[in-house]
Amino acid sequence: MSQKVAVLGTGKIGEALLSGMIRAGWAPDDLLVTARRPERAEELRARHGVTPVTNTEAAKTADTLILTVKPQDMGALLDELAPHLSPDRLVISGAAGIPTSFFEERLAAGTPVVRVMTNTPALVDEAMSVISAGSHAGEAHLAHAEEIFGGVGKTLRVPETQQDACTALSGSGPAYFFYLVEAMTDAGILLGLPRDKAHDLIVQSAIGAAVMLRDSGEHPVRLRENVTSPAGTTINAIRELENHGVRAALIAALEAARDRSRELASGKKD
Repeated sequence: MSQKVAVLGTGKIGEALLSGMIRAGWAPDDLLVTARRPERAEELRARHGVTPVTNTEAAKTADTLILTVKPQDMGALLDELAPHLSPDRLVISGAAGIPTSFFEERLAAGTPVVRVMTNTPALVDEAMSVISAGSHAGEAHLAHAEEIFGGVGKTLRVPETQQDACTALSGSGPAYFFYLVEAMTDAGILLGLPRDKAHDLIVQSAIGAAVMLRDSGEHPVRLRENVTSPAGTTINAIRELENHGVRAALIAALEAARDRSRELASGKKD
């Protein structure tokens, strides 16, 4: 692979992308990085063999730029890049809530922009990355984004109008599962189990359930029914979940996350 790819603002997710690309066959010499702190950039060079550069150098030399800075820092970064970035370069944004139009208005006319929402399981190569094309991005640009993000998990193309919903479901999704595991661990302690044993029981149950959902092809209702025997323990637990409105609370929570993503897109920070 001969294209130069630069990851700008290389934090944990950016580093996960780099390592995934290298495992997928990208040469470290073709990978550029920028970081806020020089010592962080040197750490990335030592760990992965990639080349630290400035943002300006990345704009001048990289064929693809992956922007992983915080949403509130994106405007300043684009101001820095715009004078040096030609419209034949691909820009991939990993910033939550920022539409491709934000980039297109600040970069040279015709610059292809692809918006990607990934999540923290990229750190263990189990990410869910959702990909949308901007006005000037075509099939080749989307395929290139899939090639990059496919190194750290699964990818899915959606219209950009669905990005806020995807952010609510999968971008924030791991936090919901961590929250559930935390609550179930506390319940295990209340029931008399040591914390470490409760944790192991719940984590392995979660892994097993996830694999069954992924590999069985069965609807989650059918899988749940397979565990739920008449007048048994599971149906009593589910009755309590329904009595406490857990399903309705989850729906409301995801709607709130979607709405906040829309607010971020409109520039509202508080």
